[in-house]
Amino acid sequence: MKLCYLIEMCLLFVTAADLVAATRPNVIVVLTDDQGYGDLSCHGNPVLKTPNLDKLHAESIRFTDFHVAPMCTPTRGQLMTGVDALRNGAMHTSSAQTLLRQEFSTMPEIFAANGYRTALFGKWHLGDNYPYRPQDRGFQKTIWFPSASLTAAANYWNNDYFDDVYYHNDARQPFKGYCTDVFFREATRWMRERFKHKEPFFCYLPLNAPHGPFFVPDRYREPYRDQKPAIASFFGMIANIDENIGRLETFLRETGLRDNTIFIFMTDNGTVRGEAVFSAGMRGKKKDLYEGGHRVPFFLRWPAGQLRASGDIALLTESQDVLPTLLDLCGLKKPKAAKFDGISLAKLLRGESDTLPDRMLVAQYSRDQAGLQKGDAAVLWRKWRLVSGTELYHIVADPAQQRNVIEQFSDVAAQMRRHYDRWWSEVEPRINDFSLIHIGSDRESPSMLTPGHWRDGFLDQQSQIRQTWKNGVWDLFVERDGDYELRLRRWPVEANTAIAASVPEYVPEDKRVEETFRYRAGEAWPIVRAQVKISGAEQSKPVTSSDYEIVFNFSLKRGRTELQTWFRDAEGKELGGAYYVYVRRKQGE
Repeated sequence: MKLCYLIEMCLLFVTAADLVAATRPNVIVVLTDDQGYGDLSCHGNPVLKTPNLDKLHAESIRFTDFHVAPMCTPTRGQLMTGVDALRNGAMHTSSAQTLLRQEFSTMPEIFAANGYRTALFGKWHLGDNYPYRPQDRGFQKTIWFPSASLTAAANYWNNDYFDDVYYHNDARQPFKGYCTDVFFREATRWMRERFKHKEPFFCYLPLNAPHGPFFVPDRYREPYRDQKPAIASFFGMIANIDENIGRLETFLRETGLRDNTIFIFMTDNGTVRGEAVFSAGMRGKKKDLYEGGHRVPFFLRWPAGQLRASGDIALLTESQDVLPTLLDLCGLKKPKAAKFDGISLAKLLRGESDTLPDRMLVAQYSRDQAGLQKGDAAVLWRKWRLVSGTELYHIVADPAQQRNVIEQFSDVAAQMRRHYDRWWSEVEPRINDFSLIHIGSDRESPSMLTPGHWRDGFLDQQSQIRQTWKNGVWDLFVERDGDYELRLRRWPVEANTAIAASVPEYVPEDKRVEETFRYRAGEAWPIVRAQVKISGAEQSKPVTSSDYEIVFNFSLKRGRTELQTWFRDAEGKELGGAYYVYVRRKQGE
């Protein structure tokens, strides 16, 4: 009798557990790279065709006044933390300012703490090294690539979007296929496993497309042959994304996951090419503080979520709102220390409210040349836009932002300036605080350091590695006392090339790409000596024509330190720094 009772209770427990899992919504966030508001046929683009995204648009609640940063890293950090870029530290696309500060809880960390399985497939761009990699910040499964693009210095040499090498968690692994197809394919495989195990999941699909270089299978650009080559390729990349959205939709329907999955589609900044064809009436594009730089699509669909009917919501919203919104929609427990700059939109989505608090938002990031300057921002309030502190536009009366009305509405501009001044006073004390890459951790050995994380130095593409002589400083944190080995290289290990030698031109898989991007031959440098300085200690060694790397050994103490390297010619002139440094803590030697 007791045995029967125990069996019955176990069955009830399993049934209850399954019911809880079944009622917790899954979450998919698709984030495309450099696709603007006008780069969708449902938004009026007269050339580009996106039938699957159009269908998602029709079935979704659309925030039509939704804003991000005008560049990718700041948007990604804001999305992951709900915190403004200048506060969370990920404020630039390079120059050691892509690192998301460790004190901020991330979206995957919160989902994982609440019993979800978490995974990322694609572009992270919030730190290439421990402890900033996606697997360090809450993602349990990752197939990803570091830095801004697949052709960045930190990526596998000569990656070209086809049959490339990505990181599978900590280790590099080759994957067959076109990049966007790979990320969707691997995401679908992972979600199918979660479905089989009845595990709620958070799947983040931050694509590298349609970011340049505009490599794409030729059949996708074929319908756009009458456009300029770069635009045809750019639109072809979006058409490929759209096709993959269709495959994902088929998977969700076949598994029955569609109804109880929150599906979000958004982009990371304004268009990089599409404005020449269609701008949706907006001024500006990627990098710009005008509307076209930071107003992007945002679609949210959850059929079983008892949300308001699909349609447009024209209230002012931003990427920082996504995390607090998902916490409410999914019933997740918020970390005690978490403070968001964004707000939850859950009541709005559920139809429990038609308004939001009256608020002003700031869009600002660190520009490539100017860096961070007070006032170099867009302040958003209702339908007003204050640009760089000197231009005021009302985007209902003037959606193209052609008429500066700051003199007629000086009181409005003054209110917006006061808000910005208060905001700046909060973020300004830490804008020059660089987060530190850790060396000596068992979680990453060796650590590969590349110029993309030099302090205040912009050199992060393989094309620059091939053609440019530069130098910079890495800000590091030594995790443990010990003896460390530093291997200095000009070319990465997989390039298999001597320090002073040239590398040949590489012809990418997509040979039709516009001439503005090529894997040009890398120049030979007359290097005869390598030098390194770390923690105040300095060493120098000769370099011969047959040397692929120069190895240095240092005894380092735990704590903050700086690393700089030099390659010099026969006269002692500096040619540049080592573009690749592999660092490991030696154990038991």
